[in-house]
Amino acid sequence: MYFASDNAGPTHPRVMEAMIAANEGYAMGYGADPIMDTVRAQVRETFEAPDAAVFLVVNGTTANALLLAAMTKPWETVFCADCAHIHEDECNAPEFYTGAKLTLVPTTDGRMSADDLRQSILAEQNRGVHGPQRGPLSITQVTEKGTNYSLDDIRALTATAQEFGMQTHLDGARFANALVAMDCSPADMTWKAGVDTVSFGGTKNGLLGVEACVIFNPEIAWEFELRRKRGGHLLSKHRYLSAQMQAYLKDDLWLDMARAANARCVQLADGLHGHSSAKMLFEPQANMIFFEMPRGEHKRMLDAGAVYYVMNGDHELGDPDAPLIGRLVCDWSMTEGGVSQFIDLLHG
Repeated sequence: MYFASDNAGPTHPRVMEAMIAANEGYAMGYGADPIMDTVRAQVRETFEAPDAAVFLVVNGTTANALLLAAMTKPWETVFCADCAHIHEDECNAPEFYTGAKLTLVPTTDGRMSADDLRQSILAEQNRGVHGPQRGPLSITQVTEKGTNYSLDDIRALTATAQEFGMQTHLDGARFANALVAMDCSPADMTWKAGVDTVSFGGTKNGLLGVEACVIFNPEIAWEFELRRKRGGHLLSKHRYLSAQMQAYLKDDLWLDMARAANARCVQLADGLHGHSSAKMLFEPQANMIFFEMPRGEHKRMLDAGAVYYVMNGDHELGDPDAPLIGRLVCDWSMTEGGVSQFIDLLHG
């Protein structure tokens, strides 16, 4: 039972089969492969955006950093949640590629409010040439706390950004998990809500390693292409990225995998709700749970050797009654039986 991260889950067999099929013969490199033509059409149809620019990269850090770089000047600042993935988990890659800084907006349950964003915006660009200028807004969906921004939340945030002449980037590493949980369309959660660019995630949802950078604002597409090449992220054997994304979108495999992961998270949450010593810190809305439990209980679980998950401390050393935070993440391959085993161990 491995709940450490959906990054650790296996690649879906249909994706592996697509890569094997793509391995036959020769194909033009650097995104000129015929599979990429199909992928571009698939993504545009998925997002109901016939003019969207679509580019593939290997991972989410690259997608976020390059998209933000194409949207941001070095003297600007990117506004994001104080727990945004681009702040907590990307080793300053956005700052490196943009040359800009991040301005952290306070959050509740992992989410920024439009009012807090407005206050953060007003606090910047008030020192003329001496201070950072206002750059884009970046929204993480699913948030780093396992919660989702509603469509109204996104619209309110993008409207606030637009009021100040700012664009919006959506970090959608777990885009599919949010989408199926909210039962909306990709268009509803992006350009119809005022989003200009999306890091459309696949790696956390059953792909070997590929993310789609979807750009609804055509003015920045060429700059993105140049930055991708200059940054060393235009793969020569690009067809292996294309093959993954083609299989991902074909017959809604991406949605099926996200539904499976989310369903296991619901099952897991139900089991945690029934435990006297376990307290969920945020109501899970996708495939990720944060919970608090005494160190001794964590130790009992982890010492059993049948489960692994991430914690914010050492389960071996310290007061056994001290509360520690654990994180559980479900991927597409997690079985109902595996979750039941975890719950039985928890209540044993």
